[in-house]
Amino acid sequence: QVQLAESGGTLVQAGGSLRLSCAASGLTFSNCPLGWFRQAPGKEREFVGAITWIGSNTYYTDSVKGRFTISRDNAKNTVYLQMNSLKPEDTAVYYCAADRLPFRRTPTPNSEEYTSWGQGTQVTVSS
Repeated sequence: QVQLAESGGTLVQAGGSLRLSCAASGLTFSNCPLGWFRQAPGKEREFVGAITWIGSNTYYTDSVKGRFTISRDNAKNTVYLQMNSLKPEDTAVYYCAADRLPFRRTPTPNSEEYTSWGQGTQVTVSS
């Protein structure tokens, strides 16, 4: 049984930084591309970024490029989302998700390609 558990969400002021973590179990983590998504109140879930199984390639949505960085530690079965220069519009519940396709070479923004999801962690950015 695959389990993903996000942590690190909290209230932060605009311009601040935050690092989210996602600990995984029940899967061959080192083979698995991973993605981060978010959902703001009243909005649909949107793709934030993703990382390949070995961490050599990342992909971000335009609104977070240059501010957010995804990394992973395969020894700890954990993926991270470093968020800098946070804006109020980054307020959302953040989810990590495991790609259904091991060893996918290019990260995908398509949520339908992710079959396992965490419960989410709330990030609130105050202005």
